Amino acid sequence: MKTRFSILSLLIISFLFSQCKPAGENNAPLPKLGNWHMEEKTVGGTLVNDTVYHQIAEFSFINQEGQVISNSDVNGKVYVADFFFTTCPTICPIMKKEMIRVFEKFGDNPNFKILSHTIDPKHDTQVVLKDYAEKLGIEDAKTWNFLTGDAEKIYEIGQTSYITTAQADQDEPGGFLHSGAFLLIDQQGHIRGVYDGTKSDQVDKLLSDIPKILGK
Repeated sequence: MKTRFSILSLLIISFLFSQCKPAGENNAPLPKLGNWHMEEKTVGGTLVNDTVYHQIAEFSFINQEGQVISNSDVNGKVYVADFFFTTCPTICPIMKKEMIRVFEKFGDNPNFKILSHTIDPKHDTQVVLKDYAEKLGIEDAKTWNFLTGDAEKIYEIGQTSYITTAQADQDEPGGFLHSGAFLLIDQQGHIRGVYDGTKSDQVDKLLSDIPKILGK
């Protein structure tokens, strides 16, 4: 038997909980966000309920170095994901300024990655992304990967796996609609936090949450 709970309800509950908890609970474990359900399974002859949490689906994209990046490259690692495009006239420059803070703090940790997905892959080719990364001061893709690929697959994983807005929309500035969310993903592909990448105080919270699942 499966019991399902809505993604939106869990995100709202998680947000309210994070805003209301006492200061002394800043080190409380991070929740696992997204749809989840209970499944019955037999362990040692005993029927038990097992919680199955939402996970990021399989993916395969190309980074700024022309390398294929898939789930296998982040399995067992903590990473932060976001969606952007290089010609974005609104929030992307702010997001990248804030993401540089994340990179500067955790970029030397071999168990940490950043995946920035372009939502304009027609323009943002591997060559364009490499130039963009270099202008931000990112000389290689060891930690921070700028990803391009099939547009529909990028939109799909953004909206169904990362549960964020990522799509073409000619009514929006630059022709694309996306949120400014930074998503914290754990070693098993679970979403452990969602932060507004346009707000420094939200990114401060991200910086303090990463070590909770990254370890020392």
